[in-house]
Amino acid sequence: MLMLRTILVALTFFTALGASAQDVRDVHLGTIKGQFRATPIGVEDTRYIGTRYIAREDSSLMRWVTIIVQHDVDFYADFELVPLDSFYLRTYEISEIDLLGWRRLGADYVVKLDAEFPGSNLRVFWRLYYTPNQTQVARGNLEYKRQFWRELAHDVANEIVHNLTGERGIFRTRIAYAKKTGTAKEIYIADYDGANERQLTNTGTINISPAFAPDGETIYFTSYQDGDPQLFRVSVRSGETTKISSFPGIAAAPTVSPDGRKIACVLSKDGNSELYVLDLEGRVIKRLTRHNAIDSSPTWSPDGRMIAFSSDRTGAPQIYVMDSDGLGVRRLTYAGGYNDSPIWSQRGDRITFVSRTKQGRFDLASIDTTGIDYRILTEVGHNENPHFSPDGKHIVFSSTRLSEGDIYTMDLSGSNQRRVTRTGNCTNPTWGPIR
Repeated sequence: MLMLRTILVALTFFTALGASAQDVRDVHLGTIKGQFRATPIGVEDTRYIGTRYIAREDSSLMRWVTIIVQHDVDFYADFELVPLDSFYLRTYEISEIDLLGWRRLGADYVVKLDAEFPGSNLRVFWRLYYTPNQTQVARGNLEYKRQFWRELAHDVANEIVHNLTGERGIFRTRIAYAKKTGTAKEIYIADYDGANERQLTNTGTINISPAFAPDGETIYFTSYQDGDPQLFRVSVRSGETTKISSFPGIAAAPTVSPDGRKIACVLSKDGNSELYVLDLEGRVIKRLTRHNAIDSSPTWSPDGRMIAFSSDRTGAPQIYVMDSDGLGVRRLTYAGGYNDSPIWSQRGDRITFVSRTKQGRFDLASIDTTGIDYRILTEVGHNENPHFSPDGKHIVFSSTRLSEGDIYTMDLSGSNQRRVTRTGNCTNPTWGPIR
């Protein structure tokens, strides 16, 4: 649900063999400069290299590690997974593909995985090869308790990202969202790929608009548990919930500043929907807007110096930006008759938002922060609640395309749209920080 409508209603370790880290990154970046081309990567099945007999469950763990690493590589916006072509293997009577074979399949890089099971642990060795010259460019190993095989696999993929791009991988990040449970909506949290879903709140009422603190350990949200919507926070670890606002009227749409010290939100305590900045205990620091229109959906720029928001001060809602002290307000969007729910990219160069098309459908749109290059990113179902991943390369959002509402992700360009939840009645997603 769009926040404006809500208010209207009630509201590495890294070891280089034969190449330095910078060499590897330069090779990778050379494939994506100019017109973007994702780097093709193959991931081989995990092999057992131990000396003792292993149970069927251990073989299954190795298979699942392979699947998770392959999924992560395929998900990452800069990579493209090269599948192992069984027809190719049969045609050339190949029992085990080598680096030259991977090169012929189109892979620039290959990840090889080996596993062993010391005691109650799982240890995985990973090696990264560059196929054009058939050299190993990076390697490492990770060892976790068996039950943490998923985390281990994600961290292998994170190592691949780091060695090829110099950036931190996002595969251990989490998403939070609102999910209908009976007549209530509760806040849930899950891994970025939808695994390990867990209910955080249990209030039996409406809870929406979750927003992570920068440390990822606290989520702020709007709750109707005391009647009018007010701001609350919940501990990700313990599930303990604390009320932080008691203003008359509406307190909604919390968003935490990048430094983790302030909250921008919507308050109607003075009779109209205005934007305010609060401290973490809910005390007013500054009122940002003074307008008889409905101002809503604040979002901080990555450096904390600016805030984008939605306002209907010119009639239908449009996206505006201002300095974080409320000065320098300027209108950003002119295309689209109804624009709401902006979110600032982590790179600070674009804002994604919800735009109502001529067909009456709510789609996600994107625009440069200078006000140019307006793009529609979705074209199926009603799509709302966009939020960027912490690396700025992916977007999480809610859509009704296959249900009454589920969580989806896509690349920054709108490509590779993937369904994350499959239960329906899921909305208001937000993407947590890299841990």
